[in-house]
Amino acid sequence: MDAHFTRRNLLGLAGITGLATLVGCSGNQSAAPETPAAPGAGKNSSSEGRFPVTIKHALGTATIDKAPTKVVTLGQGAAEAAIALGVFPVGTETYAWGADKDGHLPWVREAFEKAGKALPRTFAGGEQLDVETIATLEPDLVLAPWSGLTQKQYDLLSEMCPVVAYEKTPWTTTWQQEISTVATALGRPADGQRVIAELDKTLADAAAEHPDWKGTTFSYIYTQGQGTLGIYLPTEQRVAMISSLGLTPDPATASIKAKDGSDWALIGLENADKLDGSELVFTWYMDAATKKQVLSQPLYASIPAIKRDTVVTSQDPQLVTAMSMINPLTVPWALPRITPLIDAAVKKLGK
Repeated sequence: MDAHFTRRNLLGLAGITGLATLVGCSGNQSAAPETPAAPGAGKNSSSEGRFPVTIKHALGTATIDKAPTKVVTLGQGAAEAAIALGVFPVGTETYAWGADKDGHLPWVREAFEKAGKALPRTFAGGEQLDVETIATLEPDLVLAPWSGLTQKQYDLLSEMCPVVAYEKTPWTTTWQQEISTVATALGRPADGQRVIAELDKTLADAAAEHPDWKGTTFSYIYTQGQGTLGIYLPTEQRVAMISSLGLTPDPATASIKAKDGSDWALIGLENADKLDGSELVFTWYMDAATKKQVLSQPLYASIPAIKRDTVVTSQDPQLVTAMSMINPLTVPWALPRITPLIDAAVKKLGK
């Protein structure tokens, strides 16, 4: 497995199709965006939008002249942010791990069905992005602020319509940046700030309900096979979610730096003692067999949190995926499922 695979919860397993020839241009035939039945600023959308909008990013510059009506999203979180702002995408990247048989994540499906909207078309993403299918959707905006979009892919897509990629490097956009970027692209910056404030309050309220969690140190880790150990750094979204609930990233993880500017890093199982100060460990395993194999390694099993079983983990791919990103749809979906797991682990510490 490579870093991209581990970083985005098995995005590498997304449908694989060849990078197709660009076959179409944008059209404007769908209805204007409507207010969603999902939480967020869409409930009180402030205006028709402010245009034109110009957004500079790592792969180029996007100029959006008018309110888009056919939005396609890539990577993670952009679809949910758009929905919260009242814009339902016509196409989304599929997820083979955590999604249903049609490639839809449960909270996205729920939002569309609650609003009485037809589900978006799904397509293969990742390194072999299905550009041909995207072209058939005739998008007038592609949102990919938290993705692994390549320059080659960007160049193809930008022939169709404006494309908004990440500000600096792939997969390092914070959740606040993503919502703000999506809101700006949709001409609704004030609504974006409202969504961020509402989400901050949701997380703060959840933290207030569990004062005994405050200050509990944790690490969020992953493996890439025998002898490997990886750390998600404090800026990474899944770590940010747990931090927002009152827990504290193990200070030892703050000193780890990724060479490529990403917010995760392999440190090697020989450095497992760096986690000695982590009262809790958060992690995920692909399946029961993988978990058994990982736990069979003496160095891994000797990590104090692993040894005393103060581990927060789930083999539910939907929950693992929801915990990997902070947005207006995943947080309310994940909180009632993850808080009992955290509570059980904290109680083992005698807090």
